[in-house]
Order: sequence, then structure tokens, then C-alpha cells
Amino acid sequence: MSGSTERMPRLLALVPYLLARPGVRVDEAAHDFDVTPRQLRKDLELLWMCGLPGYGPGDLIDLSFEGDTIVVTHDAGMSRPLRLTGGEATALLVALRALADTPGVVDGDAVRRSIAKIEDAAGQAQPAGVVVGGGVREGKRAAKTREEVAAALQAGRALRMRYYTASKDQMTERTVDPMRLLIVQAVGYLEAWCRRVEDVRLFRLDRIDELTVLDEPASPPAHARPTDLSDGVFSARPDQCEAELVLDPDARWVAEYYPCEELAELDGGRLRIRMRYADESWMVRLVLGLAGDAQVESPVTLADAVRRRAADAVARSRHLPSTYGR
Repeated sequence: MSGSTERMPRLLALVPYLLARPGVRVDEAAHDFDVTPRQLRKDLELLWMCGLPGYGPGDLIDLSFEGDTIVVTHDAGMSRPLRLTGGEATALLVALRALADTPGVVDGDAVRRSIAKIEDAAGQAQPAGVVVGGGVREGKRAAKTREEVAAALQAGRALRMRYYTASKDQMTERTVDPMRLLIVQAVGYLEAWCRRVEDVRLFRLDRIDELTVLDEPASPPAHARPTDLSDGVFSARPDQCEAELVLDPDARWVAEYYPCEELAELDGGRLRIRMRYADESWMVRLVLGLAGDAQVESPVTLADAVRRRAADAVARSRHLPSTYGR
């Protein structure tokens, strides 16, 4: 039981365990965690390198060995119970529910138990501006899409779908050969061979408007390869620009819906984000669509483009016939 999937939960549990049992013997602790004493010592050596940001001697977990016993002399905050904000709890619940509905989860019951515990612990906490079902279309429809995609994958069937491409602000009809179902940073994706562009594409599940499972088998070509997601779904490119936005509380969902490189909490529940974009017209539509709940801090060219587009819309509206009172 020394693999990474078992080691991380063990490392997280070790400090509270040792704090509750000062002076516990190495062999006894190893027995409780179902590992060898040698593996436990390796875990303890790794814990020495963990701690709070700052990474100086006073920030790291400190352990003391006296013979074959272990004592925690500095816990670096690991003794404090975890407290989630409303937004953190909401985001975590969305990700866990998506995970619970994904085929191949090792222990679905454990995920569902975690969901129940978080819901119970969250109590009456408010989601601090996180929108689920407004800006982030997560709900019965998204769950139904996941179920249909999972069924197509298991049956080896092709899919026909109507898909919204946000960067071009358009709907397209596509026939795809499913390859795998993914969750990346709490967002569900279908990876599939797209017959329209003859290449592998990632499709966000919440942007699939209509979906039909076809009778024909899915048959991605032999040269189709899974996407490398080691750097995330959206890796930085030289041709991309960076925008710095300040979001009002009602627009905080943008940070959940789109990849952001920086997050900073501001007064009044506002949030400053930094995000990359390749198409200025798409970014302008995003800002205008937030109806005043977002302010562009940089670049100046983007702020000017938003102002021009808004002014043009106001000018055009003056020439429209009034229907007020009719």
C-alpha cells in the first residue's frame, strides 16, 4: 500500500494520528496504517518537507524520534479542523457529484458518503457568489448528459450532438466517436474523435445542447491519441493575451466556469481574476454579458473595445421603435 493513491490519504491522516498518540511506537503506527515500518519511516521523512507557505524551518512539520517512538513537535496547522467557505463547499460538492456519476470510480459509495458529510458540515453556509445553474449550467440537464455519454461509451456507440463553441459564439452539429469521459478541475469533458474536423477534441458536457446516441459503433481511427492534460485543459500559448478583471459577487461564477491564473479576494465579496484569451471579440462578449458586474482593469485595449461595443449598442438602440406601453 505504498502507491500514490494510498499514500496521500495516509500522509494527511498521519499528523492527527500522531498528535492523538504522542510517543507511539513506529511498528504500532505502521500496523495501524497497514504498511511496513520502513514505509512509515519514508512517509515521516516526506512529512518533514511539508508545511505552510514560507517553507522555512518554522513553517514545516517537525517530528522527533526517541528510539522507536514518534512525537510531533510542530504540526504546522494540521491539528486544526478543515473549515470550508460556502463557495468552497459548493465547488467541492459539484465536483464530487460529477465524480459519483462517472463510470470507473473506484469506490462510488465512499464518494457519496463524502458528499453527505460535506452537505451536513456546510449547514446553512451561503455559496459566496458561486452560481450553480445560472452561469455554471450544472444540474439535472448536465447529469443527464453525463449519463447518456457514459452509456454511449459503455455500449461503444457514436454520438450526434449540437454543441456550443464559446470562442466563436456559435452552435454546431457534430458526429463524434467517444473515447473517454474526463473531469478536469471540477468540469466534465467528453474526449472524442470529431468527424467534422477529423481530429480529437474535448467537449464540455455543459455545452452540449442536444445529444443522440446512434446505432452505429464508435470507431475513432487508430492514430487518434488521448489529449495530454498534464498542464490542464488550456495551456498557455504565445498568441494569447491576458485580461485582469474585477468581478462583483454575482459574477464570481466566471472564476468557476473559466480557467483563471490568479484569484484575489477583494472587499465586498468581489474577486480579481487573471485569465487568458485568444479572441478579443469573445472576451468583449463575455464582459458585456456580465451586465456591469465585471470591470476590465487591463489591458487598456480590451477596456476600450468593451466601451466601443457598448456605445455602439446604445447608439443603435436609439433608432429602434419604442414599444413601451403597447
